[in-house]
Amino acid sequence: MDNIAAELGWSSYSQGMVDSWHGSNHARKEDYVAEEVPIVLVYNNQPHVVMLTTPLDLEDFALGFSLTEGIIRHRSELHSVRVVQRAKGIEVRMRIPEQRFSCILDKGRNMTGRTGCGLCGATTLEQAIRQPPPVGRGPVVDAEQMMSALGAMRDKQSLNQLTGSVHATAWLALDQGITMIREDIGRHNALDKLIGALTKSEADFDRGCLLITSRASYEMVQKAASVGITVMAAISAPTALAIKLARECGLTLVGYARNDNHVIYTHPHRIQHYQTIAS
Repeated sequence: MDNIAAELGWSSYSQGMVDSWHGSNHARKEDYVAEEVPIVLVYNNQPHVVMLTTPLDLEDFALGFSLTEGIIRHRSELHSVRVVQRAKGIEVRMRIPEQRFSCILDKGRNMTGRTGCGLCGATTLEQAIRQPPPVGRGPVVDAEQMMSALGAMRDKQSLNQLTGSVHATAWLALDQGITMIREDIGRHNALDKLIGALTKSEADFDRGCLLITSRASYEMVQKAASVGITVMAAISAPTALAIKLARECGLTLVGYARNDNHVIYTHPHRIQHYQTIAS
């Protein structure tokens, strides 16, 4: 369990007795359910948005969200993070430069963000549909290594193994394998947590591949590209808007990556395949 969440008395799951039925067979057993907790992100004493998240890795989440939403441009601009217990949730209080804070006030933000909505809180189309700059050259990723890593993710998703209801994002470093994984009830929250953790560890976004267990929706591509990630592989399908954005910003987008199959939707030059030619 995340140390900060534990100190505040929050757990990533709850447990209780349930009635389980398999056909006509009944059993009374203990079950584990993932927690959703309102997290208020506060910048310079000004509440910005409320997100429903799994109460784990909250400092990673604060940094990742701040970067992928364009609130700050560099890790150094997040001067401090403090996680505070409230009666019905958690406040994450951050200090950022006044120049960045002024930009937040100019944009405005709706205070509600649901678990499954990566664009919640945006009040204009310009805020919702943000075009990240073109990504860099990026690596060439071996398809077999990518698929093997996606399969290995299952054993590393400790919370999902317990509850069966959370998403995961992982970073595949080409010379090390999976180096980091983050889980959350919301797919975009899991990605923000991973990006925050990778940024703190000074990971090279140009030397790896992002793996996600959810669909490749627009905001997932947007967040990945905004920090310079060039390759993203999703277990599920992409959306049309995600494909359009990936094509425009130069990101290689892979979908349906499971059971030794995958579909490359954009910029296939970064995925390397070794084909066996029958004699």
